Amino acid sequence: MANTNLIKNKYKIDIVKYRYFWLTLTTLFLIPCIAAIIYLMATQPNHSPLKLGIDFTGGTILQYSIDKKLETDDIAKLRGDLEKNGVKNPVIQTTFQTSDKNISNLISIRTSFLGDKESKDKAGEITNIITKDFKNAQLLAVNSVGPTLGSELLRNTMTALAIAFVLMVIYISFRFKPEYGWIALLTLFQDTIVVVGIFAIKGIFFDTTIDSLFITAVLTIIGYSINDTIVVFDRIRENMRFLAKKHTSDEIINASINQTFARSINTSATTLFTLFALYLFGGSTIKDFVLAIIIGVIAGAYSSIFTAGPVLSIVKEHLAKKNA
Repeated sequence: MANTNLIKNKYKIDIVKYRYFWLTLTTLFLIPCIAAIIYLMATQPNHSPLKLGIDFTGGTILQYSIDKKLETDDIAKLRGDLEKNGVKNPVIQTTFQTSDKNISNLISIRTSFLGDKESKDKAGEITNIITKDFKNAQLLAVNSVGPTLGSELLRNTMTALAIAFVLMVIYISFRFKPEYGWIALLTLFQDTIVVVGIFAIKGIFFDTTIDSLFITAVLTIIGYSINDTIVVFDRIRENMRFLAKKHTSDEIINASINQTFARSINTSATTLFTLFALYLFGGSTIKDFVLAIIIGVIAGAYSSIFTAGPVLSIVKEHLAKKNA
């Protein structure tokens, strides 16, 4: 049952009073994310909002270990040498300081798809090129994904994301009122845009590509974010039931957010402790996956407090004026 003295208690943060400030702050943060997404969609041949890895486009990745730290000039020279020897549009990514003390750096070279017959020959050519500059370079792995499989995986991924969004909105609309459903959709959209936008920016400046693990991270973020939003909405609904006759919707929403504020922050903080540990010590292969979840957890906690509540307050105010 709702606490009838709730409104008399002092608020930690008067969120509803400054709702337009929080929404403006959100908008300012979303602008560069959306700009980066639009830029990649306009400049990439496949019009994708992110730079896609071989999981989705098809291609071959050769990973090498070397015993020295790479500088920007080294990468530029290596790319030039590869292009001169017939490797079209090579994408070079580096990872510093692995857990192996004998390896200072890992180099991943992505090329167009190499079939079984040409894979060994091309891998040998690339290895010869690399060993000219890095004598102790060793080929660690060769991974290939066919273009057809990559395209099919991308379609299935988009379908999975769409289904997840629709089912969650239906659930929220059924459990609460319809306006709660589309506000929940708005917060999910905001969290997704933040994650996708930051990785789009990374793609522009650091040539970061995404793989199937990134989609797993986005689906995880959607589930985590909707959980935070439901907790806030559930408290608002409960307090509305008992306090609506004596207090305004703004007062109830503000008090409800403050009731759940500590819970949202504490839950997110404890989750982030684990994620930061994984990011620092979990190895290079899962860094982008963990980073995506870190961004999503922070964005989800923010949106459930500073987006869902303020937007609901504006909607309630509009509905009250319309009914009056």
